[in-house]
Amino acid sequence: MNNDLFAATGGGNAPGTSPMQAEPGQSLSPTNIELRVQGVYDTLSNTEKKAANYFLNNVENVFSMPILQLAEASGASKVSWVRFCKALGFNGLKDLKKSLFNELYQTKGKEENHIVFPDILKTEQDSVEQTIQSVRNNSLRAVQDTAKLLDPVSVEQAARKILEAKSIRIFGMGASALVGEDLCSKLLRIDLDVRFFVDFHVQLTYAANMTPEDVAVIISTSGRTKESLEILDIANQCGTPVIALTSFSKSPLAMGSDIQLYSSSPEVAPRSAAMSSRIAQMLSVDVLFTAVAQLDYDRAAPTLENSLKSTQSHRERAL
Repeated sequence: MNNDLFAATGGGNAPGTSPMQAEPGQSLSPTNIELRVQGVYDTLSNTEKKAANYFLNNVENVFSMPILQLAEASGASKVSWVRFCKALGFNGLKDLKKSLFNELYQTKGKEENHIVFPDILKTEQDSVEQTIQSVRNNSLRAVQDTAKLLDPVSVEQAARKILEAKSIRIFGMGASALVGEDLCSKLLRIDLDVRFFVDFHVQLTYAANMTPEDVAVIISTSGRTKESLEILDIANQCGTPVIALTSFSKSPLAMGSDIQLYSSSPEVAPRSAAMSSRIAQMLSVDVLFTAVAQLDYDRAAPTLENSLKSTQSHRERAL
């Protein structure tokens, strides 16, 4: 299956549909196919979205229903169901059902029951203990879903591209800037030529001087922020390879980049902001950094040791 079909939960819902939005106390454990649906949702036609909405709300029953029954129940035609399946990368409904059945059968009873909450709410029943559980479970879900989405081939390609590059130039705004700073500090530890600065104007200056020998790492959960797309345009004009850390496979950033590393985006309401999605991006960064260090172990190992020694005196309280 093409990796560009993968995307994370929580994005691309049409107004009023929100097929993956949980009610307080609802358990969510999405399959890989559900994650793909969320990634391509924005690109579907209105009738195909009817099929997608029905699928997401009845995933455990879909594989046992004939196409005529699915069409009647969802309000989408049989042709729309076939197109919906093909948008996910399947040959048709039979192919989708086979994969869905295998995944449900293999994972049934193995997932923990994680209770998630859709937004920052104020109710008389809420307690700090419930808040801790909610944030923990959302974060666990983000990590688990991201682990499903990360394609080993793409991770290795990105790691090799970083090692081959003359310099690594990292870009990100808002919460993604925090992730970019973390990636920068990790790559500095293994003595790579890496550049990152929080201020966007500074990012523009080192973007303008990129060459085909460099690599650009653009971090944006939505893949649609104005700044990220401006950097993408500059990179493309410079002929610089682009690694995108994002959540949605059909976003402009994902479609305009050379290598995509997808992470989960569980936030389903605006007040929750970039909480679990930031943790998901951090997982992607840790995986990418580890892959880079492992591919260049003989050189990376001593530099990691040296960087540890250089800060050791600041970790110990003087006697």
